[in-house]
Amino acid sequence: MKYLIFPQRLSALPHIGKWLLLSALVAALAGSASAIFLFWVDWATQTRLSHAWLIWLLPLAGFAVGMAYHLLGREVEAGNNLLIDEIHDPKKTIPLRMAPLVLIGTVATHLCGGSAGREGTAVQMGGALADQVHKWLPLKPDDRRLLLMAGISAGFASVFGTPLAGAIFGLEVLAMGRLRYDAILPCLAAAALGDQVSLSWGVQHAHYRIPFIPSPTLWGLAAAVLAGAMFGLTGKLFAESVHAVSGGLKRLIAFPPLRPLLGGAVVALAAAWIHADAYLGLGVPTIVSAFQQPLPAYDFAGKLAFTVTTLGSGFKGGEVTPLFYIGATLGNALSPILHLPFPLLAGMGFVAVFAGAANTPLASTVMAMELFGPEIGVYAGLACVVSYLCSGHSGIYRAQRVGVAKRRGVPENIRLAEWPALRDGRSD
Repeated sequence: MKYLIFPQRLSALPHIGKWLLLSALVAALAGSASAIFLFWVDWATQTRLSHAWLIWLLPLAGFAVGMAYHLLGREVEAGNNLLIDEIHDPKKTIPLRMAPLVLIGTVATHLCGGSAGREGTAVQMGGALADQVHKWLPLKPDDRRLLLMAGISAGFASVFGTPLAGAIFGLEVLAMGRLRYDAILPCLAAAALGDQVSLSWGVQHAHYRIPFIPSPTLWGLAAAVLAGAMFGLTGKLFAESVHAVSGGLKRLIAFPPLRPLLGGAVVALAAAWIHADAYLGLGVPTIVSAFQQPLPAYDFAGKLAFTVTTLGSGFKGGEVTPLFYIGATLGNALSPILHLPFPLLAGMGFVAVFAGAANTPLASTVMAMELFGPEIGVYAGLACVVSYLCSGHSGIYRAQRVGVAKRRGVPENIRLAEWPALRDGRSD
């Protein structure tokens, strides 16, 4: 009898071996794409800083990117939302052109000074390349979902250098309050290997240091809750503002390439008028400064406005690094009010505004511990969970489903994009 039990214990090995191999292939593609993308973004950023006049080309860059998507990329314009929709409701293979289109579009945004991030680009490239694996190999339809999730995890992990957070992000981002454990091995393996692939290319990630994290106290925990509420409301404001600007421009301007042209002109004129160079591009130097010294209390609002205008008008790039900026500078500003060290609050805000805007409190908490050390875990965890709860049923990813509603009266399994109409209809 014991000879029969022993082989049964090994029955999972073929499944494990299969997904380790597939995840390694996805990681190699996504990690390499992220590394190339990061090198290009660094080049674009340094070039812009050396040639300040490039900001005046932002409207033309926006028009060019808008025209490229209008002519070649209508099927992939939804970006991250397309990936989420395909995982929930598979229809057809994501076109490979999603990867070069979003890469070139994002580099053009950063070269000319648009305020955007990196995560969206890396995730879209990872997902598009992962879907080609399903196209090349004779895999089951259900395997496609897992491959797409692995591509998302690999893209996220390789662009930020946070493999555990990347793995959880791929599991958590699909549905609010619900995880898919059938994808835990592909996501974890792809995230860990994708991070290693990008590092092997010579990628250097930004480092943020919190010199001292005090032991949790009653006031410290209460302050984390209060800060979390502020971070969540800010994340909600960011997400709803981007969607409002995007929707308003679509109603006003029928021809899509004209929207980023207008948005680029607004950003360029505003940057010149108020000397807002710190709000352009990724803003990594300001994020680093938020951990080192007190900053103006309005910095978070400036970055929020510039990013909302850039992304809402149709430029390409991610939301996450701007959310890191907004959160870190807001946390820095809250330090005198909450009587916690500003580096600690900057670290909490760094992840918690993202947690509220993306509805990913677990990935955000783990990211905090990967970036700042395990000592921040309790503070970051409280801030991220409260932020998630306070951001309501909104988010930067409108295709995200409501897995478990945050409050009664919200239907489950709907897309976040559907909730405003249902809510307004009920209130009439």
